[in-house]
Amino acid sequence: MITYDEVMPIGTITKARGLRGEMEMEVDYDVFEQGDTSNVPYFVLQIDDILVPFFWEEYRWKNDHTLIVQLQDVTSQEKARRLTGVRVYWPLSALSTEEGEQTPTLTSYRALKGFDVYDENDRLIGNITQVDDTSSNILLYIHTPQQTEVIVPYHDDFLLRFSIQGRSLTLALPDGLLSLSE
Repeated sequence: MITYDEVMPIGTITKARGLRGEMEMEVDYDVFEQGDTSNVPYFVLQIDDILVPFFWEEYRWKNDHTLIVQLQDVTSQEKARRLTGVRVYWPLSALSTEEGEQTPTLTSYRALKGFDVYDENDRLIGNITQVDDTSSNILLYIHTPQQTEVIVPYHDDFLLRFSIQGRSLTLALPDGLLSLSE
């Protein structure tokens, strides 16, 4: 049985496409930039809180963040529609690592979506709901425990530590930065 500790979320199936069961997948983390994907020819889909492997037959890019994918045994538009909104995962064991490191590396800032953000005192700031990487100024949209949204600029100088497997970032943000979004 596949567990959440063994996988990383990479996207969400957003809609059925065509009559043969193709689907569009919004990609948060591009595992295909990591090189050879033939060693793991499947995605893991979260269905009713159970992680289920689905082998892919083919895929192609629609744009830089949307993948069109055909899964085995998903051969009709009806079957594809049932998977709309399903979260898609990739095995952590298949991700490449930087030389000398034991953990996978991020290929895109969009992969931070869903990460928890902590301050330098390990207090939860919130969860990243959106990443705007359309300019050189990366913005993190963070949903706080107080049910508000703060927008925080991301810079590597702010980063104290991160865990891809733990899906968390610890940032040393300048004083007063969080209160600017209130």
